[in-house]
Amino acid sequence: MNTITIQIIKPAKQKVVTYTATVLQRTLDTLLVRAIWTAPLVDMGYVTFAPQDHLYEYFYTHRWYNVYDLYSATGEHKGWYCNITRPAVFAETVIQSEDLEIDLFVSPDRQTILVLDEDEFAARQFDVHEPAAHAAGLAAVVELRTLAQQGRGPFGLNQATWRPISR
Repeated sequence: MNTITIQIIKPAKQKVVTYTATVLQRTLDTLLVRAIWTAPLVDMGYVTFAPQDHLYEYFYTHRWYNVYDLYSATGEHKGWYCNITRPAVFAETVIQSEDLEIDLFVSPDRQTILVLDEDEFAARQFDVHEPAAHAAGLAAVVELRTLAQQGRGPFGLNQATWRPISR
């Protein structure tokens, strides 16, 4: 297993979040990595990201999202955080992903699905400037909600049993 640099590009905030992760699985269009949360505690109200949390992160070159499967340092499943993004770009040692601002949170039991930051997505005015990106972002929200409700894709796996990613 090797390490890779993740770059989450946030044009609306004029910043790039950069961190490293361990590659667990790689195909031509999907990467599964494991990262450790090293930043200070972030309490979002519905979930906390705490130092030493483990994130199993799914990046795709053919989908308009990425999914973070979140566990505490002691192994408690905290849920899934999903970013609506442009399809990721993979290089040998770097993953780049442009955040489109709208996100989802799925509770560990998949009974609660929160759509987040819709106002930030609207502020980017994709509907006016990039109608195809706007439509793809909204379709990604629907796809993620359906996968979560059905327990498919990354919502059917956990850190103890991760296996090849189904398409």
